[in-house]
Amino acid sequence: MEFKDKVALVTGGGTGIGKATSIALARRGAVVVVNYSRSESDAEETVWAILEEGGQAVAIQADVSRDQEVRRIIERFGAVDLLVNNASITRHIPFSDLDAATDEVWDELFNVNVKGMFNCARAAAPYLKQSPAGAIVNLGSIAGQTGLGSSLPYAVSKAAVHGLTKSLARALAPEIRVNCIVPGAVATRWWEGREEQMNRLAPHLPLQRISTPEDIAAMICAALEQKAMTGQIITVDSGQTL
Repeated sequence: MEFKDKVALVTGGGTGIGKATSIALARRGAVVVVNYSRSESDAEETVWAILEEGGQAVAIQADVSRDQEVRRIIERFGAVDLLVNNASITRHIPFSDLDAATDEVWDELFNVNVKGMFNCARAAAPYLKQSPAGAIVNLGSIAGQTGLGSSLPYAVSKAAVHGLTKSLARALAPEIRVNCIVPGAVATRWWEGREEQMNRLAPHLPLQRISTPEDIAAMICAALEQKAMTGQIITVDSGQTL
């Protein structure tokens, strides 16, 4: 797969799946815009890793939940060929503690996880329509399929991302393809402090392994390239949801 000189915006591109995706796209020739909200040092480290390999990348700060900030970074480049809506947040709240799922928690998670993806898609759409490679990949989660996860609001927000993907695929066709990659457990810093739990999970999965960020990045790149696919929700979870 080659994305030579295509401009790729990766939200939350400094860490975990976002970092792996930024590096994978750069290796395929893309000019990568590594977006971050608070993790400036991580984003700069990702850019440096790309530059060291001879790729092209720049780190740009923007809160995806704020429409004007998103429009500012896209207008700065004047072109977007590929959009990876990866930025997401969560709160760890026991499902049985309904009172802890406050308005603040719901608003925070939906503003970033759902509205943030919509904001980026809306701002990028005019540019993506002008590109023969125009494509969006949203990052969902098996939490949105199973109803389980780090918190009830998080699971519901990811279910909304899956729905958003299908609606955007219809709204932006035929010029822009929109698909969703749905990871299961992935070895990222989201498991920080719970590594033992992650290691206990692995032997019980059909493939007996936890996905790596690179596994997910490879599927993101494949979905961005596939010209005959849109509106699809693709699960990559080592068989976790079988």
